[in-house]
Amino acid sequence: MKIRLICVGKTDFSFVEEGMDLYASRLKHYCKLSQVFIPALKGASSLSKDQIKEKEGELILKEIGVSKGKPSGKIVVLLDERGERFSSRQWAARLEKDASSEKEMCFVIGGAYGFSEDVYNCANSLLSLSSMTFSHQIVRLLFMEQLYRAMTIIKGEPYHHD
Repeated sequence: MKIRLICVGKTDFSFVEEGMDLYASRLKHYCKLSQVFIPALKGASSLSKDQIKEKEGELILKEIGVSKGKPSGKIVVLLDERGERFSSRQWAARLEKDASSEKEMCFVIGGAYGFSEDVYNCANSLLSLSSMTFSHQIVRLLFMEQLYRAMTIIKGEPYHHD
């Protein structure tokens, strides 16, 4: 299973980086994980929210490998507050099903203002980690933990308790 995590912006908190490193090292046993960090835009303070989303969107699409439309050979999932919500077991089942297609899975965590329409149009699905809103930095760590949890569920390992 090949998984690519694409994140917009920098991480200001060392505990987020440490946690992501911890789960990345654990995930090596289950999948090929690559992480891409798109730098924060320079001069963003002079741009509107829509302009920021458009510029970040261009960088996201470039990283996914598509200019517009859905990329072939990849499943693109946006982490978005309007996305589908799952229990950990339900998400593990969904992840296992999607992984069986043998397509690379790209999970995308946007910046503070979300995604451009072109990025939404590229996505196969939207995933929400909670009804609550979290900073994009915290979402990175929560997603990595949930990805690890899903992998242990798929493999029948004792990390997850019902």
